[in-house]
Amino acid sequence: QVRLVESGGGLVQTRDSLRLSCAASGRPFSSLTMGWFRQAPGREREFVAAISETGHSAYYRDSVEGRFTISSTSAESTLYLQMNSLRPEDTAVYYCAAVARGLYGGDWYTRDQRYAYWGQGTQVTVSS
Repeated sequence: QVRLVESGGGLVQTRDSLRLSCAASGRPFSSLTMGWFRQAPGREREFVAAISETGHSAYYRDSVEGRFTISSTSAESTLYLQMNSLRPEDTAVYYCAAVARGLYGGDWYTRDQRYAYWGQGTQVTVSS
């Protein structure tokens, strides 16, 4: 079992920055592919970013590419999402997710049903 606890959300203005954190426990961090998803009111949960179990490969949805950076530290078993140049359309509940497999073999990591473990979510609100 993996426990994920997010933190770092809040209310910011357009073009501000935020860094989300996700502390993981229960399995070796190096065995987990990790991802960030988000869900806005009235919309389906969507993929934001994913990082490989080694921390060497990262993937993003097009709308956040160049603005968001996903990273991880195995020593602290923590996942991060640095969000810069925030826009009102980034407003959502952000979820950390994990699955005990390597990040290879197609784009499965963009599908939320492929992740086994989820955090409780943290609200990010960007005002215009």
